[in-house]
Amino acid sequence: MTVLSFSCQYGGPMQGMQLQGMPMQGGPMGGPPQAGYPQNGGGYPGTFAAPPQQPVNDPMWGYFTTIAGQDGEIDAEELQRCLTQTGISGTYTPFSLETCRIMIAMLDRDMTGKLGFIEFKELFAALSSWKQNFMMFDQDRSGTVEPHEMTQSISAMGYRISPQALNAVIKRYSKAGRIYFDDYVACAVKLRALTESFRRRDQMQQGAVNFQYDDFILCTMSI
Repeated sequence: MTVLSFSCQYGGPMQGMQLQGMPMQGGPMGGPPQAGYPQNGGGYPGTFAAPPQQPVNDPMWGYFTTIAGQDGEIDAEELQRCLTQTGISGTYTPFSLETCRIMIAMLDRDMTGKLGFIEFKELFAALSSWKQNFMMFDQDRSGTVEPHEMTQSISAMGYRISPQALNAVIKRYSKAGRIYFDDYVACAVKLRALTESFRRRDQMQQGAVNFQYDDFILCTMSI
């Protein structure tokens, strides 16, 4: 049996960097978060989101049902069309199919490769938060941010990772020295999903876990 041991040390959100849609909460008794994990999953509401409205009263229901098939779920191609219709990208380039695939993987708890309406609502809330964060740094509305702004944004989400890891992230998601909105969201999705997988296994909240090889492949390759 192959067992991989990993450790990480995240820091809490930077002081003075609270962002709209990203409430900062401390750990027990008002202390720092356990293991320093980002609060609210790095800008993603997850289980902290408000209960979804009933579909009949929800304007998002119309977008969803127009695209969803008889199974009441949407796959990556349908999600791409649905998000384009909602206008969530604004003036930015619409999301690529690959980014839509990893969005689904982030919330696809039953491993069907599709999203139901409640999962779609969770995703839309996350995208709205990430868009607000991106626009804080894209002040010239060019649709891109620079590497140092990407570093600040990741820190503002509550992630504290090493300069080497940050450099690898920026190289992975930059094009000609800039990070576009689609790649920014893809990065945010992966950070959120991988952190959540790590946290579920970090039962003592100490920033260290043991992975069996197959489990490691499952966590990393499914996103």
